[in-house]
Amino acid sequence: MSTSDSCKDGASKSNDDICAVAEKLQKMSTDNTVSVCANCGKENANNVCNKCNQVKYCNAVCKKKHKKKHKKDCEEHLRLAAELHDIELFKQPQQTEDDCPICFLRLPSLLTGRTYMPCCGKVICTGCIYAPVYDNQGNKVDNRKCPFCRTPHPASNEENMERIKKRVDLDDPSAIYNQGCDYRDGSRGFPQDYVKALECWHRAAKLGFMAAYTHIGYTYKNGEGVEIDKKKAVYYFEQAAMLGEVSARYNLGNNEGKVGNVDRALKHYFIATRDGSSDSLDTIKRIYSLGHATKEDYKKALQSYQVYLGEIKSKQRDEAAAAHDDYQYY
Repeated sequence: MSTSDSCKDGASKSNDDICAVAEKLQKMSTDNTVSVCANCGKENANNVCNKCNQVKYCNAVCKKKHKKKHKKDCEEHLRLAAELHDIELFKQPQQTEDDCPICFLRLPSLLTGRTYMPCCGKVICTGCIYAPVYDNQGNKVDNRKCPFCRTPHPASNEENMERIKKRVDLDDPSAIYNQGCDYRDGSRGFPQDYVKALECWHRAAKLGFMAAYTHIGYTYKNGEGVEIDKKKAVYYFEQAAMLGEVSARYNLGNNEGKVGNVDRALKHYFIATRDGSSDSLDTIKRIYSLGHATKEDYKKALQSYQVYLGEIKSKQRDEAAAAHDDYQYY
């Protein structure tokens, strides 16, 4: 559903600003299927204003003649579009991921706090993965099965890859994303192929897997198999961040900080902190120590992070983290 459609259907009070700006944009927008020159009125005009993309002209001559008349509307359209974009970009995203299907607690944002199971396609918190299993006599048993579907763990890498392939064929976005990572790294029997990695991530992103957008962003940022394109990188980071992907949001904050946009950087860090980014919390603390943020800013961020910890912490996860050095969930 588009922004304008959601406003028509009735939005919550928190969406009033979005709806107000969207309605203004809609009033200013033209039907792009109409090909009439804004200057002379002739039909079959296809020379579009390259700034607002809202009016068409016969040619460059008509565009130049109409420039002064169109300038005010063009600038206002661009201002409203940027305002709407920022409102949507800086909203605290709703949780889009499912909770752990076993303990029903929120999944940690750190990848070391979760495990994808290719047997059933479930993402399970590592606390449940490492949790001890007992038989009906109360004796601890060796757990070599998926804690959700009870399928025995694969006996070989080949068997594991066969399971992943089956999940890919079923359009499982997690499996497709993981296959993209294998192509990027040349791991688990896959040749290193950045083009195929990007194809996998685009496919997973279309299926709603937010981390895939982040990896597409890094691909364009670093020029892995494609030309470096900073604008595309930011675009994909923003798509991921608006879905709730923490590392993309933190990256956007870093980008804004590097060019001196401290206020915008802080907005990104605040959102990322609420979704579990300890790096964002540390950065806010550092900005505060340098005098570019207030004590209230840091207090707000710290309280926000504590709320997140309250949603993910459990005795079982703590015990698993203490027993396994490779497990960290916050």
